[in-house]
Amino acid sequence: MKSIVLDTNCLLAILPSISPYHQVWVEILNGNICLCVSNAILSEYEEILSSKTNSEIAMRVIESIMNAPQTKKVNPTFFYNLITEDPDDNKFVDCAICGEAELIVTNDSHFNVLRTIDFPKIQISKLQNFISKYY
Repeated sequence: MKSIVLDTNCLLAILPSISPYHQVWVEILNGNICLCVSNAILSEYEEILSSKTNSEIAMRVIESIMNAPQTKKVNPTFFYNLITEDPDDNKFVDCAICGEAELIVTNDSHFNVLRTIDFPKIQISKLQNFISKYY
């Protein structure tokens, strides 16, 4: 089973049932993907989903994530500050490291800096590559 951290841009892409990436959402809900989340990540998910849809839909998505059988709640204890270009993205990195996720799924280019860091080593994947490799 894959253990991932999902950037908000990718969460938005997997939710619509007509999305070519919707299978990732189905796999999360079915417990075939372990989704690592922190309070900071859940807050961002809720904020962005509320602004793109409404607060009721946002809360349903958050509840679905929290009720998924393999969701892993992570409370980062160390903050690495590896992404300087957009420090807000560090919440995903810290969650991935502390939650021992296999990779971060993101389409955000700010995460590319992680490819140049030897320690801690964090794998990243674009959503398109993730779905083509595993589904």
